[in-house]
Amino acid sequence: MKVVLLQDVKAQGKKNDIVEVSEGYARNFLFPKKLAIPADAKAINDIKNKKSSEAHKIEVEKAAARELAAKLEGITVKLNIEGGSEGRLYGAVTAKDIAEALKSQFGIEIDKRKIMLDAPIKAYGTYKIDAKLYQEVSGKVTVSVLEK
Repeated sequence: MKVVLLQDVKAQGKKNDIVEVSEGYARNFLFPKKLAIPADAKAINDIKNKKSSEAHKIEVEKAAARELAAKLEGITVKLNIEGGSEGRLYGAVTAKDIAEALKSQFGIEIDKRKIMLDAPIKAYGTYKIDAKLYQEVSGKVTVSVLEK
């Protein structure tokens, strides 16, 4: 008997999978615990629609991330920070500072966790920093740390 799983079932499959199980297992275990429904035409069609809408949503998010990456390529974020002698800063420039500057200077919102800094910036200069926008989409942000 073919059933559509409504939840992950150990040794059977994941949610929304269509699996073949014995009739007794389906009637006595899966159906009473609301873990599965019979795989009729309506249920199979619903699963296909969910998967296609999910794929469309992912594609739209990827396109938005690519567009944002293209925007980031052409801009330079300027941060005016106080520092001491020898070009060293009193504090450090973190991903949070860069995200806030992007929002205030260009109106671009990026989560600070998506800005990949190996270590906080502690000296004046210009830096190229990666921003991981989506799974396979990343952009580069140019950050210029200037003396106040």
